[in-house]
Amino acid sequence: MTSKNKASTPWSITSRVLAALVGGYALAYGFTAFFTVYLPLARPDRVVFSSLACFAVWTAAAIYVFAARSATRAWLVLGGLTLAMGLAAFLPSELGGRP
Repeated sequence: MTSKNKASTPWSITSRVLAALVGGYALAYGFTAFFTVYLPLARPDRVVFSSLACFAVWTAAAIYVFAARSATRAWLVLGGLTLAMGLAAFLPSELGGRP
């Protein structure tokens, strides 16, 4: 008897690849916007640092997507983090800075 592993179906792999590409990009953008607003540096330094750090965030997101228990969990974690970082970056108006 052979049992088919649900985690290695073609749809699951396709979903993980899309999560790594699209979800990772969205998460990297959210973190870049967050860092651009909240880092205690001069604005040009914040932009450069956050732009460089987004590559590490995207890489970490891609690694996480393939290490997650399921593709659904990977999408939910990436979506939740992206939403949190995006809201934290774009909602504060008292700081006077926008990404």
